Amino acid sequence: MKKQANFFLVVLIIYVFLQFIWWGNLLIRLSGQIAISEVDYQRRIWMIIGEGSVFMLILFLGILKMRKVILKEISLTQRQSNFLLSVTHELKTPISSIKLFLQTLLRHELPEEKKTDLLKKAMDENERLSLLIDNILHASRVENKSLQAVKSDINFSDLIQSIVDRFHKRYLQEFITIEVATDVHLYGDAFLLEMILVNLLENACKYAGVHANIGVYLKQEQKQLVFGVKDEGPGIAVSEREAIFYKFYRVGNEETRQKQGSGLGLFIAAEFAQLQGAQITCKENTPRGTIFEVTLTL
Repeated sequence: MKKQANFFLVVLIIYVFLQFIWWGNLLIRLSGQIAISEVDYQRRIWMIIGEGSVFMLILFLGILKMRKVILKEISLTQRQSNFLLSVTHELKTPISSIKLFLQTLLRHELPEEKKTDLLKKAMDENERLSLLIDNILHASRVENKSLQAVKSDINFSDLIQSIVDRFHKRYLQEFITIEVATDVHLYGDAFLLEMILVNLLENACKYAGVHANIGVYLKQEQKQLVFGVKDEGPGIAVSEREAIFYKFYRVGNEETRQKQGSGLGLFIAAEFAQLQGAQITCKENTPRGTIFEVTLTL
């Protein structure tokens, strides 16, 4: 599709350019047939060349803009197609897993320890399914501009701790380090801030893994509050650090990617940060990995 669009635009540019040369030549020939002085004749030629050059420049810029819009639409369509394929798999996988776990519980006499383990796995899959559905709904609300920040006084330190505790219970291990000062308050939307942090942690767990030294930090710098999630995973190429916040975008080749995902988590985090009046950035971690940092103006 992208090659076809480029071919069409190239053909259009060549056609317009040849047409301009033909009309310019025709006008010059007609001017030569009119009984006018040599000075006026030369003036008309330069006028035709000047106005034609301006016309060609405007036309060329317009074509470039049109090409950019077309390629953007093609890219979005491709990402939407990838999203539908990916989200179908993402929805089916936890549903199938939950069904399997429950069928195993119903059909077999199992020891209590095994039952507890299967129920725990079923709850994990349910949590995963719930988050995916929530992200789809949140993305829709963002697109429709039906989501507004409802601000109040928040103990942000406690909110971060409760979110991290949920992840520890879910994975049955304490794998997230916390560098957060106690009793940090801010005036903001608790729901938006929670979803930003949850999606950043989900992203780190999915792409870096729970053994990649994931950390959450919160610090105050003058009149700004800065929090973020860092990991020592594979990292993100500099060329992709801006695009990762686009809707449906996912790092890597769609055909060879092994990690599943909807491409909505970081998009929602960025949009919710904007609603909160914050800015989110992606930076390189040291010695390796990624940092997603959110800056709030107090």
